[in-house]
Amino acid sequence: MSTTADIRKGLCIELNNDVWQIVDFQHVKPGKGNAFVRTKIKSLTTARTLENTFPSGADLKIVRVERRTFQYLYNDETGYTFMNNETFDQVTLDADMVEGKEFYKEGQEIDILFHADTEKPLFCELPAHIILAVTYAEPGVKGNTATNAYKNATVETGANIQVPLFVEEGDVIKIDTRSFEYVERVK
Repeated sequence: MSTTADIRKGLCIELNNDVWQIVDFQHVKPGKGNAFVRTKIKSLTTARTLENTFPSGADLKIVRVERRTFQYLYNDETGYTFMNNETFDQVTLDADMVEGKEFYKEGQEIDILFHADTEKPLFCELPAHIILAVTYAEPGVKGNTATNAYKNATVETGANIQVPLFVEEGDVIKIDTRSFEYVERVK
C-alpha cells in the first residue's frame, strides 16, 4: 500500500473497482484544517475523467500498468484488431476501449496499456502527434485572414478537422491527438 505522498502524474491506482490514472494533482494545505490532495483522474477502462480529493496520508492501492506498442491492423464488427510486432500475437479490443478511432490508419503504431498482474488490456491510445495527408480541403475565402481563420478538411482516415486557410488538398499535416487539432504542415 502507498499513501498520497506517492501521488505523481501518470500513476495508476485502483479506486471503486476500476483502474484510474492520475492526470493532474495538487497538494493543498489550508490555513485551517487538515491537508488534502486534489486530483484529476482518468478511468483506463471507460476513459471518463473526474476530480477526486484524497485526505493527506490516505492509503492508495497502486496498480502496475505496462505500456506495449502494437500495430493497428483493421476493425470490424468484433472490434479493433492490433498485432504485437515482436511476438505477432493479435489482440482485439472493443470500440469503447479505443480513443480517437477516427484517426487510426492501418499499419500505424499504437500503445496499449495492460494490467500487469492480470494481463488484461485496459486502454488504447495514439501517440501524442500523428501525421496524415489531407484528402479534401474546402477552398479558402480570400479576405478572411484578418484573424486566425480556419476551414474544414478531411484527412486520409476520413476524420474532419479544422485547419488554417493555407492548407490545401494533398498537404501532409501533423495533428495533436490529445486535442485533435492541427499543429503544422509537414514537408
